[in-house]
Amino acid sequence: MKEAMPVLTAGAGLHETLALLTSQLRPDANHKEDMVFLKDVFSERSLGYLMKIHEKLRQYERQSPTPVLHSASSLAEDVAEELQSGPMSTEEKELLHLLTSPHLKAVLSVHDTVAQKNFDPVLPPLPDDFEDELEEESVKIVRLVKNKEPLGATIRRDDATGAVIVARIMRGGAADRSGLVHVGDELREVNGVSVIHKRPDEISQLLSQSQGSITLKIIPAIKEEDRLKESKVYMRALFDYIPLEDKATPCQEAGLPFKRGDILQVVTQDDPTWWQAKRVGDSNLRAGLVPSKQFQERRLAYRMKMGTLPNPKSPKKPVYDQGCDKEDCDCEGYFNGQYIAGLRRSFRLSRKDRQGSSGEGSDPGEPDFLTYEEVTRYQQKPHERPRLVVLIGSLGARINELKQRVIAENPHRFAVAVPHTTRPKKPHEKEGVEYHFVTKQQFDADALNNKFIEHGEYKENQYGTSIEAIRSVQAKNKMCVVDVQPEALKRLRTAEFKPYVIFVKPRVPESRRRRSAATSPGGGEHGRITDEDLQEMRQSAIQIDQQYGHLVDRVLIKEDSASACAELRGILERLERESFWVPVSWVRT
Repeated sequence: MKEAMPVLTAGAGLHETLALLTSQLRPDANHKEDMVFLKDVFSERSLGYLMKIHEKLRQYERQSPTPVLHSASSLAEDVAEELQSGPMSTEEKELLHLLTSPHLKAVLSVHDTVAQKNFDPVLPPLPDDFEDELEEESVKIVRLVKNKEPLGATIRRDDATGAVIVARIMRGGAADRSGLVHVGDELREVNGVSVIHKRPDEISQLLSQSQGSITLKIIPAIKEEDRLKESKVYMRALFDYIPLEDKATPCQEAGLPFKRGDILQVVTQDDPTWWQAKRVGDSNLRAGLVPSKQFQERRLAYRMKMGTLPNPKSPKKPVYDQGCDKEDCDCEGYFNGQYIAGLRRSFRLSRKDRQGSSGEGSDPGEPDFLTYEEVTRYQQKPHERPRLVVLIGSLGARINELKQRVIAENPHRFAVAVPHTTRPKKPHEKEGVEYHFVTKQQFDADALNNKFIEHGEYKENQYGTSIEAIRSVQAKNKMCVVDVQPEALKRLRTAEFKPYVIFVKPRVPESRRRRSAATSPGGGEHGRITDEDLQEMRQSAIQIDQQYGHLVDRVLIKEDSASACAELRGILERLERESFWVPVSWVRT
């Protein structure tokens, strides 16, 4: 049998209504997280003030007080006149002084205004030629009340149209407090005086001399719909959002669903909890509600506190792509007669000895919640250095081979960063071609000074890729292509390099089949891949996507080396001639 709803009395206050809210929660459901959220909301001091105001207004409405008379000012004037008509005692003189004081006169005037319910301003009559004069434009009549303070707005003459435009609204001024005057509004009249042919200094003097009530005739700058369209704030979504699954949204039907990586045009941030936004490229021009950055971070923090949200800094690291099949080979070689340098796969295999360049593995106190990243359009200019291209790969992607093939096809446009090593130079090797050969002391000093984006040790020899090696390639006006482990992405995501990150993952079949050793993660005996190998490849791609997918610009699914190479080549070519979304901090001067 369904439990009956509690009945509220007619005089029940808002406090009583809210107190009964928790009784509506089904006891057989797990509302622990909701209860914590509601508790924090109801404990807000501002909500308590609002509830008290609401109940006071309800009490006033029930009492329905009526004024004793509607003309207290007239009565006070009559009494004062009567007192002055004859000799006055000391008490009568004091009463006359009180009745004629400006403060009491103001109080009585306010009393009469409220008693007579004379709240609406009296607007001046519109001129007979109103429609012809304004050519059917929208007109707004604004009446402001100011004392000796300035209006709090500056004006300018539009060079193209000659119109008098509101150039700036000073925060806290009379115009700002009214909320009726906006930047870009066209000013037509001040207190019935046309300003169309007046100089800006004459208009400023007219405004400053106006005391008390001042009436402005204004042509609004733009319609509200046009104002929304002109918003230039764009955000890259770093999470998926489904409004129908969000209990907190004010209106689920008005919510805007989006996927991680979608670019959102935020048209208004007036509400600190719910923004209005549109998806870039979406044919639907109507804006929808999305959670604000602050609100999304706050409720993610609640979920983490309650244990329903895993820590974004997962201690479990995914398995990455491995460079070569031979355990002791260098990831370097000749392609079409071109020599390509690279790190040893053996260095990448020894992950236990691998270190980052800037405190990897550290655990900062505050977690980074993935919400939004403000972005803008960027296109490489002819005089600018090419963008850095970063490849990361899940198990079986063989990104080093992919990188080598693309660079070998056009070594004049693309190049790799030559690594550093402490191992002895072989007879056929040249300094700065295969490696930069340095002493162990120099390598350790560079590592200590965070000069490497990643480095590690293999067979007592150190290997690493330096920041300066990347800069050296870019200084030659070549596009530098590097393949790194995903932990290095945060070090590379700077305005200097403006990296374009490509996540390469192999297409993994649903069931086991015979594949060549060239596409297997470890080769296997006779190139056969087991179901366990396939599962490991899938899991590797999933983990990288979960932990680093928000840093990725493009996902390349590798069917085979030839098609993947052609797709990568096309991406690099478009990167030089097309515009792309990048963090706004990369292009701000």
